[in-house]
Amino acid sequence: MKDQNVKQKSPVSWIMTFAGRYKKLYTTSVAAAAAGVVCGVIPYFIMGDVIHRLVEGNRNWQDYLTSGIWMAVFWTLRIICHSVSTTCSHKATFHVLGELRRQLCDKLSKVPLGYVKDMPSGSLKNIMMERTDSIETTLAHILPEFTANILAPVLVFLYMLTIDWKMALISLITLPLGMLCYCLMMIGYEENYRNVVTKTKTLNDTAVEYINGIEVIKAFGKAKSSYERFVKAAKEGASCYVEWMRKCDIPFSLAMTLTPCTALTVLPFGGYFVMRGSLAPEDFVMIVLLSVGLVQPLITCMSYSDDIGKLKTIIGEVTGVLTQEELIRPETDRKEPEDYSVVLENVRFGYHEKEVLHGISMKIESGTMAALVGPSGSGKSTIAKLIASLWDVKDGSIRIGGVNIKDLSLEEYNRKVAYVSQDNYLFDDTIRENIRMGREGASDAEVEEVARRSGCHDFIMQLENGYDTVVGSSGGHLSGGERQRIAIARAMLKDAPIIILDEATAYTDPENEALIQASVARLVRGKTLIVIAHRLSTVSDADRIFVIEDGRVNASGTHKELLKENDLYRRMWEAHISVKDTAGSSRMEGGSRNA
Repeated sequence: MKDQNVKQKSPVSWIMTFAGRYKKLYTTSVAAAAAGVVCGVIPYFIMGDVIHRLVEGNRNWQDYLTSGIWMAVFWTLRIICHSVSTTCSHKATFHVLGELRRQLCDKLSKVPLGYVKDMPSGSLKNIMMERTDSIETTLAHILPEFTANILAPVLVFLYMLTIDWKMALISLITLPLGMLCYCLMMIGYEENYRNVVTKTKTLNDTAVEYINGIEVIKAFGKAKSSYERFVKAAKEGASCYVEWMRKCDIPFSLAMTLTPCTALTVLPFGGYFVMRGSLAPEDFVMIVLLSVGLVQPLITCMSYSDDIGKLKTIIGEVTGVLTQEELIRPETDRKEPEDYSVVLENVRFGYHEKEVLHGISMKIESGTMAALVGPSGSGKSTIAKLIASLWDVKDGSIRIGGVNIKDLSLEEYNRKVAYVSQDNYLFDDTIRENIRMGREGASDAEVEEVARRSGCHDFIMQLENGYDTVVGSSGGHLSGGERQRIAIARAMLKDAPIIILDEATAYTDPENEALIQASVARLVRGKTLIVIAHRLSTVSDADRIFVIEDGRVNASGTHKELLKENDLYRRMWEAHISVKDTAGSSRMEGGSRNA
């Protein structure tokens, strides 16, 4: 469950959490920035002394040379402190971004698969890459520069108070006027920024969907309508920025014009005080010089408000992922399974509010082959995913060797179960490395041996670079059947005691399917094998077949028993045989015509 205390942490607290042992670098960055500010202000004191000596008629050029050298020294120290400050903040920030991404990846491996599937891939990718990257400048610069730009005018203002408190206050008259205009600009900020974030997400998701679905779009002649959706999202993404900027034009221009114009008040009032004799000419010159740089740093600080708002939003998106419910698992196994039998007891499960499994109970003996069959949408794949621990059951329990899977650590459980689905994913790497992912550290010889035993070796060797052939993004350079065979080889290399094949041969032709079935039969001897298949002939020799219908177990038994006792299974078998006979006749007729 979500930790409410964690959820309520501020963005700064989260950043410090991500920084870990590098948070000291942020402290050093702020300290160096503060030291740089002091070094930058001291030359003003020296300049004030120089002005006093000039007015008094001091003509000793060596005094002025010494003052100039000291000013140069402090300005150099200011630059050095600034460099140290930004170096420390950048180093800490890169660690924060790396830690943030690491935690996101780690979190996605612990949350239920449903959460990942419900969230558009474009949104997740956007949060982990572009959105995270966009806060680098803010994190690296806002701490040292915000510190410097706040502290510098404060110190300058305090110095002006020691010269003449009335002139010090007069120099700030334009600040509240500018702030008023700035506040007018900030009206509706959260709503406008939320609109920008929403429209940007929609654009990103639409672009990803358009690119991923380009094959279907072209095949069905939907290029125009699909492209129009993308164009509409792009226009809305641009217009939300343009409209926001239009609302801000006048107050922003007034704020940026009025705020730094300290001379509008300092010159007339200062001149009046000098004529009255209440302000020394040298002090007037000094206040004019100091007032010029008094407000500009504050304007810089105000310009960070947008970055701070963006930082708050993005950290909110990130922590929205990090505070999601995780699969309920202990750090280490609470009990060791006695064997590798799989037992489901009154399991109920639903997607969102819709329940799809209604009290499933079944027992699969250790070392046997069990098959799940039934109409499409009956819940077979959901059962497989629950056994593979991709989701947690809502009610009931799943036991492995007599132990509830919620009492087994996720890491150890993943070692015990190998899951192969019909939508197999291959990484943009070589075939060798994709198979090796089944067991880290496996030698090249072991990879090639399992490929031979899985029936992959021959087609791999026909490729241009053999095992060193790069499969492309998502395995796109290979056919669906080839991807499935490599995925099966990867699962076999894992050598897990429980193997789940969810329509794992759906894309293979009958000849290769027979080869894969024979290979799998050799590789899974002594293991618990759970197979989901629509082609009933591939599971007819299973030790036990479970017929699933509408989220319930309709019947179970051997192939012969179900043919005699279960109408649904009998109808499915007859339909399957009919399709096979029709396909066989078509091939024979095609062969005779070709002859």
